[in-house]
Amino acid sequence: MSKRALFLDRDGVINIDKGYVYRIADFAFVPGIMDVCRHFQAHGFLIVIVTNQSGIARKLYTETDYHTLTAWMLEQFLIEGIHISKVYHCPDHPDFTGPSSWRKPNPGMLLEAAETFNIDLSQSVMIGDKPSDMEAAERAGIKQRILVNTNEAIEFSIFASLI
Repeated sequence: MSKRALFLDRDGVINIDKGYVYRIADFAFVPGIMDVCRHFQAHGFLIVIVTNQSGIARKLYTETDYHTLTAWMLEQFLIEGIHISKVYHCPDHPDFTGPSSWRKPNPGMLLEAAETFNIDLSQSVMIGDKPSDMEAAERAGIKQRILVNTNEAIEFSIFASLI
């Protein structure tokens, strides 16, 4: 049986986007994101993060920096009782590494998650803060796409009708 997933962009949706966030000291959760995740998790959704991380291609930080921050972030979710099934990231940028099927607006990360976890993308939800997030979701066949304002508190009650 196929599963449903909540796909989340990272910078601007999960954390305040301060530009190329890669240090724990610079990471602050967007208000309301934990409530949103708890709500979807309680309704049987997997939670998957899909994030472009071109700062790696730009040599602003390393894969190790990224993974250190990601491990800490996942730990914070677990403390809140939230299980993140997987975090997919694209370290590429076309100006530095060439084209990538994983870099949003391409749907590669979403399609990989669907295959790995047997996710029904048509029954899933994407929350992002950029048109490229919405385009990737549309290309992957995700019908429920929510574009939020970067860094603004997310009111989880608006998502109740999506479940």
